[in-house]
Amino acid sequence: MNRMSPTPLAAASADLTPTASPTRLGVAAPLIIGSALFMQTLDSTVITNALPTMARALHQDVLTLNLAITVYLLATAVFLPISGWLADRFGAKLVFRIAIVGFAVSSLLCGVSQSLPELIAARFAQGVAGAMMTPVGRLVLLRSTPKSDLVRATAYLTMPAMLGPVLGPLVGGFMVTYWSWRWIFLINVPMGVLGVVLISLFITDVREPVRTPLDWRGFVLTGLGLAGLVYGFENVGRGALPLGLVLGLLVGGVLCLSLFGLHARRTPHAILDLSLFRIPTFTASLIGGASIRMAMGASPFLLALLLQLGFGLNALASGLITFTSAAAALIMKTTAGPILRRFGFKTVLVVNSLITAATFVSYALFRAQTPYLLMVAALLAGGFFRSLQFTALNSLAFADVDHSRMSRASSLSSMVQQLSQSFGIGLAALLLATIKSAHHSTRLTAQDISPAFVVVGLVTLLGLIFYLPLPRNAGAEVSGRRMVEDPD
Repeated sequence: MNRMSPTPLAAASADLTPTASPTRLGVAAPLIIGSALFMQTLDSTVITNALPTMARALHQDVLTLNLAITVYLLATAVFLPISGWLADRFGAKLVFRIAIVGFAVSSLLCGVSQSLPELIAARFAQGVAGAMMTPVGRLVLLRSTPKSDLVRATAYLTMPAMLGPVLGPLVGGFMVTYWSWRWIFLINVPMGVLGVVLISLFITDVREPVRTPLDWRGFVLTGLGLAGLVYGFENVGRGALPLGLVLGLLVGGVLCLSLFGLHARRTPHAILDLSLFRIPTFTASLIGGASIRMAMGASPFLLALLLQLGFGLNALASGLITFTSAAAALIMKTTAGPILRRFGFKTVLVVNSLITAATFVSYALFRAQTPYLLMVAALLAGGFFRSLQFTALNSLAFADVDHSRMSRASSLSSMVQQLSQSFGIGLAALLLATIKSAHHSTRLTAQDISPAFVVVGLVTLLGLIFYLPLPRNAGAEVSGRRMVEDPD
């Protein structure tokens, strides 16, 4: 694997070092990067809440239309590996601008789609553009922030992004109820124009001084492997594809990724640096954190169906209830730093896993007669502790990664995160199809949806397998706990 010294990078990007232009970098850049995340999170939250309405408008079953979510995550996962290489090769500023333009144009195409195939194609293009935004923005942050400030910077970066889930259910619910579902995509067009202007004014290029060739063979193998796994898993138990074809997709996906593993051992500049998984904190964050990311991929989809199809609420009323989960996440951002300094990464991840599992399971107790205030309280608690878990995981991932490997670490981290979420949505659809079949239901009811939350909650506990072996001082430089325990 490539091992480049951070010294040339520091010389090439002196204005992006932690000591340079603190106001310009400390305020403008994180907000602009967060605005790109805002576009993505708003879009994903809105479409989840609008799915039942869109299904009726396009004359599709809601589980079939779920493919519009899956294909976006699939495209993002497939193209994420090359995002870091593109940023190093052509500069973060250019890649960022192209990505936002592509996201806005593909959003426009989603908004004017007249059929499911057209929507799926536009969502795939949107996913490709989205794959370029998040890792490139994170790369700017990672290369310009000392590790001791990483928790604070990560929380600050994600503040605008958290507005997406906060506003998504409300904006989407209002548009779907009183206007048209098409506006949930068209709203991205003016935001994209503003984003391009801000990037042109404030974002500085960040790239490696030494350019490496693109690993085309690795890109093809990872793309085919991820596509096979995500699409195959999404169709398990649905009956939309023959069982033999589904199994072929899954086996083919595993085979391609296995071949890439062999290829990466012999290639010095493989598109994914698998040696990063030798770092315990990186592995715990990505592989251990995959369980809660799967749960987060499934939860909004299940909640929207439970409140709308199960309880008969309209999209706006559903959004007014579910937005509280993200509102609590915003509150948590101000407390994450002190909590991690006091207890450390290991304790927070272990204890918080138990709490988040319990909050997911509690959603299975919702009934049509449940007071709205009680639902809101449960969603507030869940949003707070899940956001704390994500802040801890995202900060821990890069705690022990050296500066020269940040680009590959950012790409690999984003890819695994998106893949985990796509598996979560596929898991939700599989659970619903299985429970519906077991109940012999002709349509989805609350009794079909509620048990899925129990399974989702139990899935989050799988992360404990990776959190428990961590040393008590894991990521101490990032959390600041070392200074608490040893002030000298």
